Amino acid sequence: MPTNHRVKLASRPAGGLPQPANFEFDAVETPALTEGQVLVKISYISLDPAMRGWMNESRSYIKPVQIGDVFRAGTAGQVVESQNPAFAVGDYVTGNLGVQQYAVAGAGATDPASPEYLVKVDTRLAPLETYLATLGMPGLTAYFGLLNTGQPKAGETVVVSGAAGAVGSVVGQIAKLKGCRVVGIVGDEEKAEYCTTELGFDATINYKTENVRTALRAACPKGIDVYFDNVGGEILDFVLEQIRLHARIVICGAISQYNNTTPVKGPSNYLSLLVNRARMEGIVVFDNAANYATAAREMAGWIQEGKLKSPKVQVEHGIENFLPALLKLFSGENFGKLVLAP
Repeated sequence: MPTNHRVKLASRPAGGLPQPANFEFDAVETPALTEGQVLVKISYISLDPAMRGWMNESRSYIKPVQIGDVFRAGTAGQVVESQNPAFAVGDYVTGNLGVQQYAVAGAGATDPASPEYLVKVDTRLAPLETYLATLGMPGLTAYFGLLNTGQPKAGETVVVSGAAGAVGSVVGQIAKLKGCRVVGIVGDEEKAEYCTTELGFDATINYKTENVRTALRAACPKGIDVYFDNVGGEILDFVLEQIRLHARIVICGAISQYNNTTPVKGPSNYLSLLVNRARMEGIVVFDNAANYATAAREMAGWIQEGKLKSPKVQVEHGIENFLPALLKLFSGENFGKLVLAP
């Protein structure tokens, strides 16, 4: 049986960026399968900002990773051995199989409510890594967060932060499909060019080189109807200054705050929600699990019609590079969807 190299949580970060000492690397032999089990060789591991929150032992929308456990992650791979009639050797699947090279899924592989649940995917329709991007959790987060929570209407102005990322790039494109004016906030000129020329955004703002408050006024002269927030911090405050009546603020993430060594900075301009009778609401993609298939089919149709482009997929290699690759999410070095090929 093949040797499985794994990454386990060894300790919780005390604050700031996670450190090498917070993780343990080990190698174990993959076990012989019993009836109902499936062995998956993992091809890609999804790297997401939410992983930082899973390291903390605090109340959240999902339980933290426990000390000693293989670190949680969405994955895509191929069945290499099966004792489960629902899966054949050679099937491509996605599932939450963790940061490791191989994973065994049991009877829960066919149960959507189980953490072992596997979804068969068709690599003839899209590359395998796309099922961790546009047709995976980032794309579904964008879809449900914008359409169900943001509820954009044709002619409205939609602003999205982290606009070149795996979620933001899909948000902006769906907003354009719905007839909106779209402004993306990014961290460098290459990302700005990508959003406008490749993805069709109407304007971009580089928060590192521009005055965001002033740039928002110029890019959104009628104000902001929908804001899809991936970063939090002062950019959220600048947006709240310029929202329109009945605006909708979608809170997807706050990557600027995840590694704070001081308390999280919340919005100081929250009274703008009162003045403008606006709404601020969080989006957790798991709440929409019953409608995943419907959303994925619609987005796959948009891709086939050329109306939706998958974000760039940046592949890092080697399970030993898990932490350096993950940290690229917090330094802005990543571009599009970041995955690790173990």
